[in-house]
Amino acid sequence: MLAVVVLSSGGPEADGEADDRDGSDAGSGKAIGVVSQVAGSACADLGMDLETLLTAHTFGGDAGAVLVVPLARAEPPTRLLLVGAGTGSVADWRAAGAALARRASGGDRVALAADPAPVALAAFTEGLILASYRQPRRAGDTTPVAAEAASRDTADLADDVEAGDPAAGQTDLAAGERAAGEGAEARGDELEPAVGDGPAADPAVGDEAAARGAGHQDVVVWTSRALAPPALAEATEAIRRSGVIARAVLTARDLINTPSLLKSPEWFARRAVALARAAGLDATLLDVRDLEAGGFGGLVAVGGGSVRPPYLVELRYDGPPAEDGAALGHRVLVGKGITFDSGGLSLKPAGSMISMKTDMSGAAAVLATMAALPELGAPGKVTGLLCVAENMIGAAAMRPGDVITCWGGRTVEVLNTDAEGRLVLADGLAYAAGALGADALVDLATLTGAISVALGRRTAGLFASDDELAGALTAAAEAAGERVWRLPLVEEYRPALESPVADLANMGRALEVGGGSITAALFLREFTAGVPWAHLDIAGTARADSDDAEITRGGTGWGVRTLLRWLAAGTASASASPPVPAGAAAG
Repeated sequence: MLAVVVLSSGGPEADGEADDRDGSDAGSGKAIGVVSQVAGSACADLGMDLETLLTAHTFGGDAGAVLVVPLARAEPPTRLLLVGAGTGSVADWRAAGAALARRASGGDRVALAADPAPVALAAFTEGLILASYRQPRRAGDTTPVAAEAASRDTADLADDVEAGDPAAGQTDLAAGERAAGEGAEARGDELEPAVGDGPAADPAVGDEAAARGAGHQDVVVWTSRALAPPALAEATEAIRRSGVIARAVLTARDLINTPSLLKSPEWFARRAVALARAAGLDATLLDVRDLEAGGFGGLVAVGGGSVRPPYLVELRYDGPPAEDGAALGHRVLVGKGITFDSGGLSLKPAGSMISMKTDMSGAAAVLATMAALPELGAPGKVTGLLCVAENMIGAAAMRPGDVITCWGGRTVEVLNTDAEGRLVLADGLAYAAGALGADALVDLATLTGAISVALGRRTAGLFASDDELAGALTAAAEAAGERVWRLPLVEEYRPALESPVADLANMGRALEVGGGSITAALFLREFTAGVPWAHLDIAGTARADSDDAEITRGGTGWGVRTLLRWLAAGTASASASPPVPAGAAAG
């Protein structure tokens, strides 16, 4: 199949090839898109006048638009796809890749005629991979299928993490060797990113690639002129890095979309350790005995109602120094990992439980991010904490009115057992700020339904105690194509969390202030010990009801792209500047 990228005629072009383009106007007042010289030549070789074709269909090249033209040929290519890349912005190239993925048949070999700059080519590759994703089908299988062989039982899985003292429940894994990933093939004026093979190569996907479908076998990019070795190397590296990021998102999606029948806290925790070891990270696994002994009262209380106990997974990465010599500090990511949330004794309505297998999306994003750091060569020291539990009804379930003690000694009155995510995050944040000596904290959580009411399903809520950290994350999200909106930490709402029997309550009680997302963020701030901190409420963005551009139905893997761009950029930690008071102006 031949695909031709068409840019709209009115905007800037990211590939900088304006001199080599042919444009036309139908004379009807509607702008006709422009294409690269190589695209016109390729179509001419097939006996088609591309300019006439664009004019006849008044195809303007809007981002994500696709025109399919059947070719009267017995041999390939038998179809021509005109794919709109809008003004040529990075976002438009990403949309073009996603549009091609949805209109091309799985397994197709695609020849793409275009002149993208490396940054545009990376965005196109990312969009193509992400939009090609399909949820694995399990047909009632009740054995684990993501990460390793599908038939392995729990005893076998224990072998993966058996080092140190398993009897004590704590396992320290030394970093293993990671096989070097193969870069994209390229020769002459032809770039050949193996974008279709990416998901199957990831340790967290394994046999699920077959269940998901083969995707596009490969995409060959023809440019107007041969690339010099430096330009070819730059383009190849751009493809490789975009593939790493996109495959990390697919890893998170696979984990999020796994049914909770399979995805117990132990299942998730042990797969996290296996994936970490495959990536070359160090990992520590704490089971319920360690959590009880270590004072992780939030995790223990939330997991108490389930016969499947909670875990804390700690993943450690120590990268090279930043190229500019910046002091990055110790950055810690904390992810909410509720593998299923019934609401506990404050039971959710039946309809609200259907999507609750995705309530561990924050932890999945942190895990996928951590596993990708070595391949990207991200600078600095980064730790990921996965706070994993299942919130169920049972004889030992926490009750409204209970007072629990989180890590570090702060007490919390439980007013609603369905506000459980903030309890497990409280343990993780306090532990990171205290025991781990974090210089910057970022947590991701499907925390509040209120954030969806405020911002919808494509924008995450950002709360932060530090302007520099908030700005770095906002810039990373914009570059990644993941939108965030900073909301205020309103100091006047803090009294709503006061409790007569504990240091604070797990939801607003003393005042009817509303602002559920804000009061939840204020609760989390109490456990950060003044360390620069940002909270991403992804309750709206973590799941999708339908396909939309590079987003696919189900778990979206939101946050992976933002975190990887932030961490790989080597932005100095916000610890160099004093914390901004809560309630400061939002950006």
